[in-house]
Amino acid sequence: MKFPRTHLSLPRALGAAVAVVSLTVLTACGEPGSAGGSGGSTPTGGGSVAACEAVPGDELVVLDDDKQLQTVDNIIPAINAAAVEGDDTLVPLLDSVSAALDTDTLISLNKAVDVDRRTSKEVAEEFVADAGLDAPEQSGSGKIVIGAADFAESATLGTIYATVLNAAGYEAEVTTIGNRETYLPALEDGKQVQIIPEYVGTLTEFLNKDVNGAEAEAVASSDLDATVEALTGLGDEVGLVFGQPSPAQDQNAFAVTKAFADEHGVTSLSELAEACGGLVLGGPPECTERPFCQPGLEETYGLEFAEFRSLDAGGPLTKSALQQGEVTLGLVFSSDGSLTPSE
Repeated sequence: MKFPRTHLSLPRALGAAVAVVSLTVLTACGEPGSAGGSGGSTPTGGGSVAACEAVPGDELVVLDDDKQLQTVDNIIPAINAAAVEGDDTLVPLLDSVSAALDTDTLISLNKAVDVDRRTSKEVAEEFVADAGLDAPEQSGSGKIVIGAADFAESATLGTIYATVLNAAGYEAEVTTIGNRETYLPALEDGKQVQIIPEYVGTLTEFLNKDVNGAEAEAVASSDLDATVEALTGLGDEVGLVFGQPSPAQDQNAFAVTKAFADEHGVTSLSELAEACGGLVLGGPPECTERPFCQPGLEETYGLEFAEFRSLDAGGPLTKSALQQGEVTLGLVFSSDGSLTPSE
């Protein structure tokens, strides 16, 4: 489960040990640190390794989550069950989109919209043509409304779905319908929207708490197959079915500057814990309480933090703070369009 998205999306293809990325900071996003001050946290390791100062730099390295702290958050089409009754074409068409996406492709799509300022419609249509999805063998009919959350990545994915479905003969359109609390009931009802691009781990836990109560034990994990199985069962409870998950992920990740990684020879969170203590962590205010953020970093990896700085969830404040050496380690998202993977 990841922090809620706002308007930007962040890097890595599945299984990558480390992502080296060039950062393009969007202008007019505010001064670093303007979202909040700092808050102390108690190091868990008792200062057993030397404190490491942050090292400024433009390039960011996403450290490998080698102990799999984060849950999977692969993109998956979520569909109202009634919408596919008697229709053998709809899900395979959506699955063709899933198969054509990976995380690097998702980064490129987000860059085109968030950084290059192209429209989601233009970018989606170009992707569909380039991926050879504009002349599907399957054909269908009927009106389909695809819902999109209120950030660019969701709008682009929804428009890709619509473009492919229209090419197959459907009358598909996209409507922006807000956050998950707003759009999921509409999807379950099926009258306003029938399809939404979703995220495996985050949706699984949202439905888990909805179906089994706020205190329900988590069923999403770093195991994609097991999480999709849990999601499928929960979907049965609320009238949803799902297509195939895409290799593309948009999940929590933690970054340092490349200069810092090179200086200390670290490519993973485990190596960081072995090499450095006294770290300054930057992220959203909830990071100090979320099990997949500061508490998880401390408990799973034994990372030692001297300070926490309240910034944002994978946004321009955290990225700027990393660049300028104000924080050592920062929360980012793995498909952010302002990151360019180095091959």
